[in-house]
Amino acid sequence: CEKVCGTKVGCSNIAYPKLVIELMPVGLKGLMIAVMMAALMSNLTSIFNSSSTLFTLDIWLRIRKNATEVELMIVGRVFVAILVVISILWIPIIQAANSGQLFEYIQSITSYLSPPVTALFLLAIFCKRINEPGAFWGLIAGLVIGFIRMVMDFVYQAPYCGEEDTRPSVLKDVHYLYFALILFGLTALICVVVSLCTPPIPDEKLVRLTWWSRHSRAERVDLVNPCNQSKEAESPKEEPGVDPQTVPEFPWWKQMYYWFCGLSRSPAQNLSKEEREVLERKLTS
Repeated sequence: CEKVCGTKVGCSNIAYPKLVIELMPVGLKGLMIAVMMAALMSNLTSIFNSSSTLFTLDIWLRIRKNATEVELMIVGRVFVAILVVISILWIPIIQAANSGQLFEYIQSITSYLSPPVTALFLLAIFCKRINEPGAFWGLIAGLVIGFIRMVMDFVYQAPYCGEEDTRPSVLKDVHYLYFALILFGLTALICVVVSLCTPPIPDEKLVRLTWWSRHSRAERVDLVNPCNQSKEAESPKEEPGVDPQTVPEFPWWKQMYYWFCGLSRSPAQNLSKEEREVLERKLTS
């Protein structure tokens, strides 16, 4: 195996591409390569877009509560660029993990990080007793346990064929797929226990948000976001009126900057509180 594909444990990295390139006819060969490239681009764009949105809305807005839309857009794009750099720097770690077998690496990382999210998602849909403290501590505990197992996988390398396995028992005797089931159950147990020990969410705030209340016709009372309350409590500053027809002139380098970032050069319109609520409802519906 090492002579053919460069790894001692197997040639799974080149198995599928070799089948596509050598066995398929010319037309299907190009089609399959295009499908593989499209799938890769789709995965990368979805991951980068979701990560950027989470960072700008859940982290950056807590740091700068009065950030403008232009600032959020720039921060989101800078964060995507940082993620791209981190992804490139992560390649040697992927090559070192699981003896360079990409499929094994993807499956193991998914087994360590996905079960807590899956358990929380299913519980939130099918169990209305789950509340915010239970979801938070269950997710944190599951991710910490999965992260510890992932770090142990990097530290203790799997032995090659014929070598003695001297790794800890949690790595040697528990396959990562079995570990995913254990982590799923442990996260669900923590979510349920913490939720039962804390006050529940009122039923009127869960209308059409769970499986059992999906057909309810009662009026739902929206959950209150503390960040929005603090923003509404602040007195809005009156900005001087600007003629929306007037577009300021910028130097050519600044025009190129606005064009590259996709920013509008027209001045922002002042919206009332009711207009902002209607706009947010349209964007989140």
